[in-house]
Formats: sequence, C-alpha cells, structure tokens
Amino acid sequence: MNKKLLLPIAFFALAAVLYFGLFRDPREVPSPLIGKPAPAFTLETLDNPAAKFSPADMKGKVWLLNVWASWCPNCKDEHPDLMDLKRRSVVPIIGLNYKDKRELGLDVLRKTGDPYTVNAFDPDGKAALDWGVYGAPETFLIDRDGIIRAKHVGPISPEIFATKFASFLK
Repeated sequence: MNKKLLLPIAFFALAAVLYFGLFRDPREVPSPLIGKPAPAFTLETLDNPAAKFSPADMKGKVWLLNVWASWCPNCKDEHPDLMDLKRRSVVPIIGLNYKDKRELGLDVLRKTGDPYTVNAFDPDGKAALDWGVYGAPETFLIDRDGIIRAKHVGPISPEIFATKFASFLK
C-alpha cells in the first residue's frame, strides 16, 4: 500500500471512531447475557439464613433481579421507585444484596421499606459476578423461560423502567 495514503486513512478511521463515540451513552454497558439463560445460583435469603433462593424458583414468571447494597448511594435513590413498582404489583422484584453485611441490609429495609418479593444474600459477590455485575445498582429483566431480556446499570426511574423493561411485561 502507498505510504502516503496510510496516514490519512488512519486519521479518518480514528476520527470516525471518536465521532460515533460521541453519541454513545457511557453508562450503557452492553451485557453478553442478553438473550441467554439467567445464571444459576442458590443463596441464603437476607432475612432467613435457613431459607434459600434460586432463579429456578421464578420459572414461569417475568421478574426483575435488582442488585443493591446498604452502602450504595444510588440504591437509595432508586428505592422509592422500586417501592412504587411493588405497591402497584407491576412485576416481582428479587433483590440481590451485594457485598454487604446482613445486618446493614436488613436495617435499610426496616427503615425504608422492602420492595422485594425475596432477597438473596451475596456477601462475597460471587453470584453477582456470574451475572456480569460490577457494581450496584444493576437491574435485569428475566422472562418466563428464564432468559435475560434486558439490563440496566444505575438507578431505576419510572422513565427507565418504561423504556427498558415495560415492553417485556405485555
């Protein structure tokens, strides 16, 4: 190839990558799990170490998995919206209490209300790792067949719920 053309081609390729990057949401993290079965786990529930929860328990239902923690400020921001979803019985919400201390998670729920149908306790974050979670909050929508259909990184709001999750509930 002609060396005189190499520099302009490289420049335009880099410019194109940067240009299209301007229109991407940096908070939007694509998940390789979309369209795939939800990773299996069996964990103690937050409120009862003798009780267990597994995603298989939700087979046949559309549900949300919401990853949260007592130490997470954004989790506090989304909490009223999760409470509203529960109040309106929109969709079952399963909590995944992530890298937290049991007593701190329980204290938050006692003080602010519990939007979750059940809360799985993942103190070391190993189950969340299989879901591709790298922080809290993160929310997944799982369909009746146990397939992950949508994911959102960050706090849920009514607008985000409407645009990312509501269509899967019909």
